[in-house]
Amino acid sequence: MPDHATFVWNELVTHDVEGAKKFYKSVLGWTVEEMPMPGGHKYNVVKVNGKPACGIMDVAATGMHEEGEGEGEDEGGDSQWVAYIHVDDVDKAVAKVEAAGGGVIKPCFDVAGVGRIAVVEDSTGAIIGLMTSKS
Repeated sequence: MPDHATFVWNELVTHDVEGAKKFYKSVLGWTVEEMPMPGGHKYNVVKVNGKPACGIMDVAATGMHEEGEGEGEDEGGDSQWVAYIHVDDVDKAVAKVEAAGGGVIKPCFDVAGVGRIAVVEDSTGAIIGLMTSKS
């Protein structure tokens, strides 16, 4: 189990998954393994030396983006890296977010085999994922 309050995962959220995979494969030599997600989407687990290193997913699969928002979506606009921090209890951590001046972007949800996750905004407007990892 990761230590409380440590970074445990990074994820690229983009409208251009194929372009991102091509870019990072060319620049860094990453390999990608696709995994099915609910709703017909695919989650792309990036592997380095055969080990999971990070993920890439389509913005549409996150449920965090309204259709037609943002600019440049056809060119892959609104792409961003989201870092995830392990917390001992994601539900308790999320309950503290608004009192600390942040906001909840995506309430707690479970990911089979991974853990319980929420996406929040800190008091400066930065997006961060909180996750209670499965053992």
